Amino acid sequence: MSAPAAAPRPPSSPEAPWPVRTVSQKILQWVSRLGDVWVEGQVTQVSRRPGAGTVFLTLRDPAADVSMTVTCPPRVLDALGAPLLDGATVVVHARPSYWMGRGTLSLAADEVRPVGVGQLLARLEQLKRVLTQEGLFEPARKRTLPFLPRRVGLVCGRASAAERDVVENARRRWPSVRFEVREVAVQGVNAVTEVGRALAELDGHDEVDVIVVTRGGGSLEDLLPFSNEALVRAVAACRTPVVSAIGHEVDTPLLDLVADARASTPTDAAKRVVPDVREERARVEHARERLLRAVVGGLERERARLDALRSRPVLADPASGLDRREEQVLALRDRARRCTAARLDAAVDDLAHTRARVRALSPLATLERGYAVVQAADGSVLRRPQDAADGAPLRLRLAGGDLAAVARRG
Repeated sequence: MSAPAAAPRPPSSPEAPWPVRTVSQKILQWVSRLGDVWVEGQVTQVSRRPGAGTVFLTLRDPAADVSMTVTCPPRVLDALGAPLLDGATVVVHARPSYWMGRGTLSLAADEVRPVGVGQLLARLEQLKRVLTQEGLFEPARKRTLPFLPRRVGLVCGRASAAERDVVENARRRWPSVRFEVREVAVQGVNAVTEVGRALAELDGHDEVDVIVVTRGGGSLEDLLPFSNEALVRAVAACRTPVVSAIGHEVDTPLLDLVADARASTPTDAAKRVVPDVREERARVEHARERLLRAVVGGLERERARLDALRSRPVLADPASGLDRREEQVLALRDRARRCTAARLDAAVDDLAHTRARVRALSPLATLERGYAVVQAADGSVLRRPQDAADGAPLRLRLAGGDLAAVARRG
């Protein structure tokens, strides 16, 4: 017969707390239920002593500050053929185990598989597709680099050649450029965490206007941290423009795609973040020459226009126009006088002719030729002798005056 199951312990309370062993037992029970798992991570430490029956590995998540101890028999690593080096990405088949004596959690592995280059490339391609669909690589979200940053943030390896290339070439181009340098691990298990922390510090710096992330060339595994999803998203979230200068021109980690600008080399990054003082001075001199030519040319054109205006007759001799106008006025006045005189002469002639015609038709002209007009006492003109009675008074109107007469019949 099987032994009766142990009765469940009552819930803990301040009055009835659980002892440490009870808590450890419960944790062991929960861990045991997990069963076998496949775990991926980066190897940060391999501890293998000659003659020992157990090999200890430290497996770390490159995207988070989390690590776990892995134990395995030596034959598991011997089956790999090549030594397992720090920084290698592996997939481990293991069973979680909890050691109650120290209260530590570990993985007991029975198989270790190194992740090959082909698998890494396939995973990077899958991550690239996911991030592309999210729009992290869109050109529209990339920001323009400042013309002359107040301070350049630089994330690089400790005492690295990439740092010297960026700093020295930038100072050759613009001697007064200032740097805010963060030296971090640029490969290995701590690279993602340290680079991300440095990015956050520089992005929060008030005077840093652009950030350069740089390192020299290396293998795919060496550059793998710069294709880490967490680091790529950290660069995408930066408010400050970021320049990626990772490896050589043929190297294209995902950081190059999400950065606001990609430099093929650290030297190229220096050319992108600061202008060349000699080129800018030459541009200023060229602009000054163009401006001077434009001003002198404008003055010459205006002087030529003034000379042309001054050479016009109306401005060269203003009185000449008045003289011509005076001649025209005098000519018009003489013409008006001649026309008026001619009209008056013609009118005088017409009047004389009219007077002559009127006088010719006037009765006075007839009287001047010796005729007289005989009028009765009432002033009527007598035309026949019988119109006047014998002895009737008459009035004779002559050219020189009037005469009184009496009618007598003969």
